[in-house]
Amino acid sequence: MRSPSRAPSAAADRSELASSLGAGDLAPAIVVRPPGPRSRELSEVLAQCEAPGVNTVSAGPSVVWAEALGANVLDVDGNRYLDLTSAFGVAAIGHRHPRVVAAIAEQAQHLVHGLGDVAAHPTRVELGRRLRSLAPMPDARVYFAVSGSDAVEIALKTALLATGRAGVLAFDPAYHGTSVGALAITSRAAFAAPFAAMIAATTHRLPYGCDRSTIDAALDRHGAAIGCVVFEPVVGREGVVFPPAGWLADIAERARARGILVVADEIFTGFGRTGAWFASTAEGVVPDLVCCGKALGGGLPIAAVLGRSEVVMAWDRPGEALHTGTFLAHPLACAAAIATLDVLAAESLLDRAVELGAAIERRAVRWRGFPDVVDVRGRGLLWAVELAYAPAARRAAQKALDRGLLLLTCGAEGRTLQILPPLTIRLEQLEIALDLLEEVLCP
Repeated sequence: MRSPSRAPSAAADRSELASSLGAGDLAPAIVVRPPGPRSRELSEVLAQCEAPGVNTVSAGPSVVWAEALGANVLDVDGNRYLDLTSAFGVAAIGHRHPRVVAAIAEQAQHLVHGLGDVAAHPTRVELGRRLRSLAPMPDARVYFAVSGSDAVEIALKTALLATGRAGVLAFDPAYHGTSVGALAITSRAAFAAPFAAMIAATTHRLPYGCDRSTIDAALDRHGAAIGCVVFEPVVGREGVVFPPAGWLADIAERARARGILVVADEIFTGFGRTGAWFASTAEGVVPDLVCCGKALGGGLPIAAVLGRSEVVMAWDRPGEALHTGTFLAHPLACAAAIATLDVLAAESLLDRAVELGAAIERRAVRWRGFPDVVDVRGRGLLWAVELAYAPAARRAAQKALDRGLLLLTCGAEGRTLQILPPLTIRLEQLEIALDLLEEVLCP
């Protein structure tokens, strides 16, 4: 095995591989069973360098990406995949969209890094204006964040500043991030338990989709101490769970009647994934605060909280900034985000998500009859295939990988396959992916 000091560079890897991504619109092509020898070699080197806190290291050898374009990913062994993960939903407009790349390159000619919360830059101003115009609430203001977890932290702090109440109503299942504040409302015990001593005991949790009487009872008991209710309009990482019809609107109505702020975590669902700019508004809810991220940056890290002006103005206090970061509204990320918003509109990707989702639904009708399949559910280009057992889901994901499909399992039990292709995937590519997935699922 190579020592870390002798590990070849990423540039060397790229030079050894003849790019075979076309325009990112190709079928998969596997030349060696993944993870191949080069991926294994680099995984071993990484295991010597990185702390064992992330799956890339602790789960053993994994596929190492070399390039990505459109809906295709190329690994360091020359395998080409169809990406049904959109890189955790980040590549909603496809990997390395040319308009995003061009915007980053143009911005880099002028300003690569600014001065965070001390001095603004024109691209930040323009992105703030654009996000304000897209926000579901009138008279919105934008609080920029660096990541999805950061946006959740900002929303929780905003609710406390605006209401004076630290309590939060959250749901099970839910995933809101792994920073300390976000862990308090993330449902999976495995994430929170090691850090329980640091987590404030102010969360009141209900089953996602619970009946009205359960909601009312909880609010009657704890409402005076609760500053906000936080929900995912569609539960993402914890299994792709959709709420009952009208449930989100019920939650919002009951919360507001008690002076409780409504916070929608749209980090996973925002910007077209379900066929709407924001999934919560499609459910008839106008939140007080919306957390967004992932797809917003087109591949670069940026997030934001959009909120009602009177709520967000609770931050208007003298002295130093109370929540900030060195890379706040980073110029390159702002340029990428503006280009992403342009692409979503110019290419009618919200409508496209609905159209391509119909192709998945046609397959789902048949898949629901397969012996190991418990349920198939989805909307737009956010879908899940729930299997009876976690080992069956793991096997299916590995078989999919062997056929050139990048596919993640999700949910606390790991029984669910998540289907999350880029909104720009060609119909022909999607049909190929669904054919291969059917081979994996078919008994």
